[in-house]
Amino acid sequence: MPLEAGLLEILACPACHAPLKEQENELLCTGQDCGLAYPVRDGIPVLLVDEARRPA
Repeated sequence: MPLEAGLLEILACPACHAPLKEQENELLCTGQDCGLAYPVRDGIPVLLVDEARRPA
């Protein structure tokens, strides 16, 4: 389920404050040194570092 139009523009990675981009059911951090992937559950972004998937 895509996020609301303006929501993605104001969201940022809680760890490094870089912008996020939407990919499938996750929000990916665009920061070069971070790269965390935050889940989106029932259309709600879960922006908790403890819930984020670490880059491979």
